[in-house]
Amino acid sequence: MTEQTPQASPEPEGSGGRPFEFTDKRRIDPEAGTPREPGAAAAGASAGSGPSDDGAAGNEPAENEPAENHPGGNEPGGNEPDATDPLEALDFEPSGEAEEDAAVLAAKAEAAQHLDALQRERASFTNYRNRALRDQEIARERGVQDVLAALLPVLDDVERAKQHGELSGPMAAIAEKLDQSLAKFGVERFGQVGEEFDPQVHDALMHNTDAEATSTTVNLVVEPGYRIGEKVVRAARVGVVGPE
Repeated sequence: MTEQTPQASPEPEGSGGRPFEFTDKRRIDPEAGTPREPGAAAAGASAGSGPSDDGAAGNEPAENEPAENHPGGNEPGGNEPDATDPLEALDFEPSGEAEEDAAVLAAKAEAAQHLDALQRERASFTNYRNRALRDQEIARERGVQDVLAALLPVLDDVERAKQHGELSGPMAAIAEKLDQSLAKFGVERFGQVGEEFDPQVHDALMHNTDAEATSTTVNLVVEPGYRIGEKVVRAARVGVVGPE
């Protein structure tokens, strides 16, 4: 067998027998830990290159840089998050849309309170107005009743004069105007002969019987009655006749 001689590896073309060189483009000085100037990277590369293997080993890629160039890289707990909350020290008021929403809600609440107070005041005023009108009407009716009660003796005399035919001429005209004036205030005279007896509005002073009578009726008016609306000021004083 023929003994083969090991052949040497071919050198790269253009090497000229020089050792392998590289350029250090790191922007941070691995020894000082400070930033390099733009032109210092090329100078450091030419100064650090040499034929020895130690120079090549000393210029390792950037990922093998010392731990001081990578904060928290090789230190204990360097990869753990900071225990303090970065937002804890912040102190600010809501702004923008949040502040506008809060202002709108506050304005709506205040408007609701004012509306409720206004509705209560309106209801109170309406009740007061109705009560005042009702009291005024009662006071008016009471005043008319008092005046009518004071005029009853005069009205009775005028009515008796009419029945006996003693009221004529100017006195008759005055009596007619008096009746018209009382009618303007709602005063009504009632009690006529032939009316059916009603104990609610008639006061029977005399009672006679008649075989032909079918119901109790008024046959004599002693004093007419007066009322204002549904209020009877005085019942009519009458004589009645009824069946046996």
